[in-house]
Amino acid sequence: MKPATRTQDPFGPPEAAAGRWDLRLWGLLSVLAGNMLIDALEVSAMIVALPSVGHDLGLTLTGAQWLITGFAIGFGGLILFGGRLVELLGRRRVYLWALLGFAAASLVGAVTDEPAVLVAARVLKGFFAALTAPTGLAIIASVFPAGPGRDRAVSVYALFGGLGFTAGLLLSGLLTAVSWRWTVAFPAPVVLVLFTFAVGLIPGDTTAPDTRRHFDVTGALALTGSLLCLVQGIVSVPGHGWLDARTTAPLALAVVLAAVLVVAERTAPRPLIQARLLRNRTLVRSMAGAAALNGVNLGLLLIMTVRLQDGLGWSPARTALALLPASAPLAVTALISRKLIARHGTARLIAWGALGPVAGAALCLRHPVPEDYVIDILPTLLLVGAGFVLAFAALNTQATSRLAAVDRPAAVGLYQSAVQISAVVVPAVAAALAVGRSDDRPALRLVTAVAVAGLVAGLSGLRVHPTRAEKSSTGE
Repeated sequence: MKPATRTQDPFGPPEAAAGRWDLRLWGLLSVLAGNMLIDALEVSAMIVALPSVGHDLGLTLTGAQWLITGFAIGFGGLILFGGRLVELLGRRRVYLWALLGFAAASLVGAVTDEPAVLVAARVLKGFFAALTAPTGLAIIASVFPAGPGRDRAVSVYALFGGLGFTAGLLLSGLLTAVSWRWTVAFPAPVVLVLFTFAVGLIPGDTTAPDTRRHFDVTGALALTGSLLCLVQGIVSVPGHGWLDARTTAPLALAVVLAAVLVVAERTAPRPLIQARLLRNRTLVRSMAGAAALNGVNLGLLLIMTVRLQDGLGWSPARTALALLPASAPLAVTALISRKLIARHGTARLIAWGALGPVAGAALCLRHPVPEDYVIDILPTLLLVGAGFVLAFAALNTQATSRLAAVDRPAAVGLYQSAVQISAVVVPAVAAALAVGRSDDRPALRLVTAVAVAGLVAGLSGLRVHPTRAEKSSTGE
C-alpha cells in the first residue's frame, strides 16, 4: 500500500483550531448540512405522496409501497458498499459524483410513467444518499478539529437530518397537491446548487485512497438482490397466494442470494460485513432496537397515510400536517439528546423509549378503522414521537460504545444497514396485510409485534455487562 500523503488544507488550521470559523468553513458546513437535509427529506417525501402516485399510475398499495421500500433498499443494501467506495476512491470524488447522480435520478423519476423506472430511481437515490450522508459526517470529522467546534458542527449536521424528515412530509403535502411529480423532482435543483458550491468547498482527501482494491461487489449485489426479491415475494402473496410461482420464485431466490452473501463474506479478503462485529452484543442489541423503532414508525405512517387520504378523503397537505407529531420530535432529539444521555444513560432511555411505540401501536388496535383524528391517531403519533426523543440518539450512542475506535466506522455502517432493512421489510409486510381489507387490524398486529420486539431488546440492555471480548476491544 502506498504511504499516506498529505495535501494542502484549504481551510487553514489556525482559524479552526482557535474555534473561529471563516466563510469557507461555514460554507462547507452549509453544503454538508443542506445535503443531509435532502437525504433525510427523501425518507419521508413519498409517504404522503403514496396514494396520489398509486392512483395516477394504477398501482395497488403493494405496488406503491415500493416507493418507500425502494429507497430503503438502496440505502440499507448498499451503505456498506458505499463506505468501501469512499475508502478506495476518496471522499471528495464520491461525494460530488453522488450529488450529480441523486439529481439525475430525481429528474428521471419525475418524468417517467413507468412504475419500474420510478422504483429504480428511488433505489438509486437511496444508494446515492448512502454515499453522501455518512461521508458528510466523515468530512466534518476531518476538517473540524476535536473539541467544541466539531461538536457544534456535528450537532448542526444532526439537526438538519432531524429536520429533513419533517420537511419531507410538509413539502410532499404541499407539492403533491399540485402533482406528485414535483415531490419527486424537487430535490434535483437544490442538489445541483449544492454541487456548485461543493466543487469549491469540499476538501481533497488528506490521505491517499486505499490501494487494496477489493470492492466486494458480490457481497453488495447479493445483499441488495436478496432484499429486492424478498419484498417482491412478500407483496405477491395477497394477489397470488403462497404457493404461486410468482411468490415462491422470488422468495426462493432471496434465500439463495442470502446464502451467496454468507459465502462471499466468509471468503472475501476484505468482507463488507465483519462477522466479529456481529458477536458484539451491545451493537446487535442496538441494531435490533433501532430497527424496531424505525420499522414501527414507517409502518404506522404508511397505514395512516392511506387511511386518511383514501378512507377519510383528506388532502395530501392536511395529511402531512396530521403526521407531524410523529416526525417533529426527530429535530428535538438532536437538541436535547446529549443532556438526556448524560443524565440517564443510554440503557434507561432506550428501554423507556421502547414503551412508546408499543403503547401507540396497541392503541391503534382499538380502532382499526380510524374515524376521529384526535382519538384514533394523534395519541399514537405522540407516543411514537416520544419514543424517538428518548431512544433514537441513545441507540446511536450505545451501538459503538463498546467497540475499539478502529471498528466503529464499519459498525456504524452495519447499524445503519439494519435500520434501513427494517424500513424495507415492515412497510412491505404491512402493505401486504392491509391491501384489499376493510380494516387494518392484521397490519397493526404486525407493527405491534415489531414494537414489542424492540421493547424486549431495550429491556435486555438494562442489566447487561460487557463480555470479555467487548472489554478487550475497548481496552477495559
